[in-house]
Amino acid sequence: MHYLKKVKKRSLSLFYVLDTGNQRIFALNFNQIQYRMNEAEKLIQQITEGIQDKKGKKIVIADLTKIDDTICSYFVICQGNSPSQVTAIVESVKDFARKGAHVKPYSIDGLRNAEWVAMDYSDVLVHVFLPEARDFYNLETLWADAKLTSIPDLD
Repeated sequence: MHYLKKVKKRSLSLFYVLDTGNQRIFALNFNQIQYRMNEAEKLIQQITEGIQDKKGKKIVIADLTKIDDTICSYFVICQGNSPSQVTAIVESVKDFARKGAHVKPYSIDGLRNAEWVAMDYSDVLVHVFLPEARDFYNLETLWADAKLTSIPDLD
């Protein structure tokens, strides 16, 4: 018989265990999931502020949490008008995320030509485009099931 039962481990963690009779599989720790979601939201706020600080435009947040088998939980997509502005946005995002959320990116790719720079924060991927590259790749439509949130431009 398979069933889920609550198991208290340590004082604050509540796990659910799948008991199959001969083995127990720890399925979920809801406290850790809630903590990671709050941390991702805080990181997204810092990323957005970093983009806005360098006048990044057309910010879209794609919530992928309700989609199975995605590489991350959120995409943050924006654009700059020139390669130097794209680079400035990337540096600003790094600074805001480090100071405000105490997180550094695992990797950054695309800085050489600065047409499309991807920043990997594990649960959050940041994409900073030039307008032509953004129109060409159109990431927002690749994830049709994602909840898209547009952030108004600061002018």
